[in-house]
Amino acid sequence: MARLLGKLAELERTVAEQREEIARLKGLKGRPDIKPSGMDKATEPTKPDRQEKHPGRGKVRPRVSVEDRVLTAAAPTGSRFKGYETYLVQELVLSVHAIRYLRERWVTPDGQTIVAPLPEGTRGHFGPDLRRFVLMQYHQGQSTLPRLTALLQSVGLSISKREVQRLLTEKQDGFLDEARDVLRAGLQTSPWVSVDDTGARHQAANGFCTQIGNDRFTWFGTRPSKSRLNFLDLLRAGETDFVLNPAAFDYMRSHALSASLIARLAAQPETAFAGQAAWSTHLDRLGFTGLSVTPAPVQIATEAAIWGSIHAHDFLRDAVVLSDDAGQFAVGQHALCWVHAERLVHKLDAFTDLHHAAQQHVRKLIWNFYADLKAYRANPGKSRRLALRARFDRIFRRRTGFATLDRLLARLHANKAELLMVLDRPETPLHTNGSENDIRCQVTRRKVSAGTRSDRGRDCRDAFLGLAKTCSKLGVAFWDYLGSRLHIPAQRVIPPLPSLVRCRGHPA
Repeated sequence: MARLLGKLAELERTVAEQREEIARLKGLKGRPDIKPSGMDKATEPTKPDRQEKHPGRGKVRPRVSVEDRVLTAAAPTGSRFKGYETYLVQELVLSVHAIRYLRERWVTPDGQTIVAPLPEGTRGHFGPDLRRFVLMQYHQGQSTLPRLTALLQSVGLSISKREVQRLLTEKQDGFLDEARDVLRAGLQTSPWVSVDDTGARHQAANGFCTQIGNDRFTWFGTRPSKSRLNFLDLLRAGETDFVLNPAAFDYMRSHALSASLIARLAAQPETAFAGQAAWSTHLDRLGFTGLSVTPAPVQIATEAAIWGSIHAHDFLRDAVVLSDDAGQFAVGQHALCWVHAERLVHKLDAFTDLHHAAQQHVRKLIWNFYADLKAYRANPGKSRRLALRARFDRIFRRRTGFATLDRLLARLHANKAELLMVLDRPETPLHTNGSENDIRCQVTRRKVSAGTRSDRGRDCRDAFLGLAKTCSKLGVAFWDYLGSRLHIPAQRVIPPLPSLVRCRGHPA
């Protein structure tokens, strides 16, 4: 009876997943998510007693110069002056300022015309302060285009929705390049990166936005596919070459490409290809495109050549890739999120008291093990590492009598190397909470503005959201960053974000 109930639960779960996918494709609201188990928070160290005195927020310190104004009081005759009592008030001034520049024109003796240049930072008929305000409100403030246009018009600006759209997407090459360089700096200097993805809409079609980042940087890329080939292409950080090197051939062997095909590639003198066209021509010449075997030779060889390109550009050399067990992210040194692993046990349907007791007992064992992994990260040691490995086997090789739970434990045990990556690399986090927090801004943007219509708009959205997250992690105000890049007078100079990412990766 219990086995039939288990099969019925699996069928119901499959139907629910199919209904959710149909609803997502139709643009309807999906089913609510199951509440998190709370394992990560429950294993945090206990907080101090509430009765202890906590430090206050401190004095208000404005980031701008303070203007002093003296307020007089009507004191009766004979009163003594006792100085001043300070009272600080912060104010925001929104006003429209239109400037008509009278640019001198001169004609040189040889007939050339010289016109006085515009002030630095002036591009088009809208000033840099307005451009900064628009970028800040739209990307970090998550405003919509119609609302932002209405706000600007209400304070007196003569501007249309189309002109606001141009301020968001046109002449942004510098920001796009810096976002790409942030990714390159992060991949070259980080000991680990955490990745995740979410749904996205572009040109009225479903796509996927992938997040790559850690505690120093964040980068987003939206593409039509979420395949491993797409993920590897994103890890190239804008490079387009294909490289056959030892890393590429190791990838082919680990993904079961035929030894004869690997030898065919290795025998050729060409090892680097400038782009997709040159690489496809090379595979066609070697007879790869006509083969219909498993695994697909063209796909594996292409993935391997991109992996070779990643290593050739010194990206992700010794870094760990931390993910939630989505198949496309399993590249290189791969680690798995413990919160997602425990969630599988948490979501199991138990139909008898014995099954429920077994489920809760296993969850308790996992929670205790997770707490000890946290302690190991803070103070790693060889003896503790060996003990934790043996304890992992005891937990995930046990047989509970609950068939579904036993199969799940066996599946998790098969991922032992990825779940215990932290034992060899203690700097690697145990969960992907950072990625989920980062990608939340993309989810909000999708809910607020649906999708993008042009590739330029998609790239600008991804770049600015990633730059805003990176600024926050580096302790840089996004407002100051925009002011520095737009050359606003008297604005504090913000160094290039890639250099700050590299400095955090190689502390002095």
